[in-house]
Amino acid sequence: MKYYLISGEASGDLHASNLVRELKQLDPAAEFRGFGGDLLAKEGMHLVRHYRDLAFMGFAEVILHLRTILNNISFCKNDIREWKPDAVILVDYPGFNLRVAPFVKELGIKVFYYISPQVWAWKQSRVFRIREVVDRMFCILPFEKDFYAKFDFEVDFVGHPLLDAIAREENSEPALADDGRKIIALLPGSRGQEIKTMLPVMLSAASRFPEFRFVIAGAPSQPEKFYRGLMNGNSTEIVFGKTYALLRQSHAAIVTSGTATLETALHAVPEVVCYRGSTVSYQIAKRLVKVDYISLVNLVMGKEVVKELIQSEMNAGTISAELKKITADTNSRQKMLDDYAVLREKLGGPGASRRTAELIIKNLGA
Repeated sequence: MKYYLISGEASGDLHASNLVRELKQLDPAAEFRGFGGDLLAKEGMHLVRHYRDLAFMGFAEVILHLRTILNNISFCKNDIREWKPDAVILVDYPGFNLRVAPFVKELGIKVFYYISPQVWAWKQSRVFRIREVVDRMFCILPFEKDFYAKFDFEVDFVGHPLLDAIAREENSEPALADDGRKIIALLPGSRGQEIKTMLPVMLSAASRFPEFRFVIAGAPSQPEKFYRGLMNGNSTEIVFGKTYALLRQSHAAIVTSGTATLETALHAVPEVVCYRGSTVSYQIAKRLVKVDYISLVNLVMGKEVVKELIQSEMNAGTISAELKKITADTNSRQKMLDDYAVLREKLGGPGASRRTAELIIKNLGA
C-alpha cells in the first residue's frame, strides 16, 4: 500500500512517525510520502515538504503568509494526484488538511484523519464538512467521541499516542549530567514565531531563581544560533532532541501552550502554562473559541489543574509567582501531581499508534 501523510508541526511529526512505524509492521511493503519532519523522514517517509516551512501561528500570521500557504496546498494536491496513494492520512493541522481532503475524496482515495482538529473549541460547523470528506476519524481525547456523536458522526477513540511516545523514551540517556541543582525546563514551543515571543519572557522570569538550573528544550527544526540570537548573551543551556529526557530530570517547567503541556504532565512535572500571540490574533480567537481553557491538561480534566498565563498575564512577575508555588509549596505540587495521575487514566492505556494502524489496514481491506 502507498500512504501519503500530511503533518504540519512538531507534535504531528512525532505521532505520525509512530503511526508509520506500526503501519510498516502490519504492511511490510508499505511506501510513505508526504509533508512532515525529521522523525517521519527517519522512519523512511519521502519528505516533500518540511513542517518548518509550513507552520504559521495565529490568524494575522496566516493572512500575511497566505500566498505561501496556498502555493503549498496546490503543490500538495498535484503531488497526491501524480503519486496516486491508496490512502491519505491527515494529522491534525486543519487549516491545511481540510482544504486538501475534499480534493483527495474526489480522486476516490481513502481519507483518514488522525488527531482530530479542535472543532469542539471553535467553528463547530466544520464537523459537517469533515463528515463528508473523511472516511474515518481517529480521536485521541476522550471527550471527542461524544462530541462527534452529537453530529451523527461515528469516530474511533484510540487513546493518546503520547503515552506510547513517552514509554518508548523511558530508558533513553539523561539529557544532562547532574550538577546537584534542581532543573527547571523551559519549553518555548517549536515554531519560530512563538519562540521569539515566549523565550525572552521565560528567561526574564528564570533570572529571579539563581538556585535552579534552567534548561531550554530546543526544537530540532530550529538552529542553536536562532535561540542565541534571542537571548542577549544569556548563557542558559539548550538541549536539542532530548525534551523527554530533560523532562524526566526536571523539578518543574515553564511551558508554551500546546501538546507540550500534556507531555509535561505525563512526565509528572509541575508546570506553568504560558501563551502570548499577536494582539489581532488573540482578539479574533477570543471571540471565536468556545472553551474555558487553552491547555490540554485543563481541557481533558475539565478544571484548572495547571495555571494558564495568557497575553498580558504572561510576564516575568506572574511566571515567577506561579513557579514559586509549584517549586516551594509542597501542597500545590502534590495537588497537581495527584491530578496528573487522574489525567493519565482518562487518556486511556498505551497502544494508540498500533490501534490506529490496525483500523487503517482494516478499512483499506489490506
